[in-house]
Parts: sequence; C-alpha cells; structure tokens
Amino acid sequence: MNLDNKFLLEKLPKIAEKHLSERIDGLKFIGGGSFGKVYRCTKVDGEAIILKAYHVSGMEKTEAQQLEILGANTSVKMPQVYFTHNDDEIAVLCMSFIDGKNALDPSFLLKSKTQKEAFANDVVDGMLQWHNVKGEKFGYLENATYDSWKEFYIENKVSRDLAGLKKLMDEGKYSKKNYDLLCRGLEIFKEVANEPESPVLIHGDLNIMNIMADPKTMKLTGFIDPCGSMWADREYDLFQFLNMWGNAFKLYDTYKSKCEMSEHCDFKVAFYGALHENSMRLKGGLIVPVWEIQNNSRLKKAMARY
Repeated sequence: MNLDNKFLLEKLPKIAEKHLSERIDGLKFIGGGSFGKVYRCTKVDGEAIILKAYHVSGMEKTEAQQLEILGANTSVKMPQVYFTHNDDEIAVLCMSFIDGKNALDPSFLLKSKTQKEAFANDVVDGMLQWHNVKGEKFGYLENATYDSWKEFYIENKVSRDLAGLKKLMDEGKYSKKNYDLLCRGLEIFKEVANEPESPVLIHGDLNIMNIMADPKTMKLTGFIDPCGSMWADREYDLFQFLNMWGNAFKLYDTYKSKCEMSEHCDFKVAFYGALHENSMRLKGGLIVPVWEIQNNSRLKKAMARY
C-alpha cells in the first residue's frame, strides 16, 4: 500500500467524498501508528472525522469489525465506522473522531491523585464490560475455533513469533539473550498458566496511547485503535496497562482490585507483554528499545519466583 504523504493528501479527500457523497475540508496528518497513518478532516456539517491509511491491505476491514463489536459491548465511546475502502493503491478506514488527548500525553502525569483514580476506575469498568461478554471458542473475532486458550495462543502467537525471532537472531539482527529469555518464559507458561473457564471479548491493545481523556479534567472520553481483538483469556488484555507509563495511573492494580485473578497472573501478564513487545519487529510495528527493555525486565522479575 502507498503511504507517501503527498499521495495520501491528494487521494484521501477523493475517496472520502466518493463514499460520503459530500465535500470534506482541512485534511491534516495527525499521527502515525504501528500500522498506518492517520488524518483528520471535517465534513460540511462541521463534524470531524478520521481517515486511517494502512500499510497492509485487509487491516481496514479487520479494524472496522473490531470497532463495531467492541463498541457494541461497552458504554465507553468508541469511533463509529463510516466506511472502508480498498483498491490497488490504498486501504482506508473512515470513522468518527473521539475528543480528548491520549493518556500518553505527559500533562496527565501532573493530574491529582483523585483525578487519576477516577480515570483508572472508568477505564477498568469499561474494559470489564467486554470481559463479561463470553464466547463459545477461543480465537480471532472472525474465526474463533479453539477449545483451549493455551493451544490457540501457543500455536497462533508464541510459536510463530519465536520462529520469526530465531530467524532474526540467526541473521545477527536480534539478541540471543532476549530470545533465550522468551524461551524460558514459554516453558514456565506451559507449566503454570491456568486454562480460563471461558473465552471473553478483549480489546487487545488498550495501552495509554489508545485511551482518550479530557486534557483539563482527565475524564475518560473514549477508547480507540483496537488491534488483535479476540475471544481470549481476559488476563491477556492486561499487559498493555503496564506499558509506557500506564503504571503511573495504576490501571493494572485497579483491575486486580476489582476482580479475582489467577494464581500466576503477574507472570502471565509479564510473559504476554515481553513476547508482544519483542515480536513487534516482525510486523513492521513501532519498535521502542526502552519499552522492550521494560517488558523484558518485568518478565525476568516475574520468572524469579519459579
């Protein structure tokens, strides 16, 4: 897919006007995530909308499906899907704009303890609404066919990622030390990880970059950008709470205060997080060394008790 900025600035308005049957104004690049570029523009009636262009064809339909299912199962506001578009050059998702700033903004670190606690409670309550929705099988939303979470996760995530990382290691492009850490973590995971009673609906990427809040009050305004939404172990949804400076808002601790967790939850969450962060290099995603170091360190600490 063509993600050249000049090309997108020319192509996106034409696509939007064709699907919406109205003129749009003020197309502006507002950021690039792990898998695409995001632009904001305005409809004739003044409504702000988002146009997201993807690196990989098909991702626009996957995210649209995730937004629709997740949005129908939480009271927290999520983007409304307006259309998807795919041709030989470009894959696009158009959706409504969510007000606020993402919680990665450093200004939120200066908010009061009371504001941070209220924010954490609202975020967790919104997530728990998904976790109360039970599925019949484990797997991706479009094709959940596994009776076992461990079987699905190891076959579709762990084995593939470790094989990819080993290839990079053999080519001298990835650390053997980190690879060995993940392999040891997998052996512990196989031994101690509980099998969840039933699959639940998860967002898959609810880190503070994807949580929107009012910059003045820190009131939660919405969730955005699901990725890897699944019918899964609910504890798999938690490692993102610890990424970046999610710890500053005590999102993970707040969740644990509201729910009974499995005996080995802290280890599982650490393993989930470390594998995810290391495997970002396999998907062309955003690689931030400090985040990888942070997750690897957390896994080492969690493994020390076994």
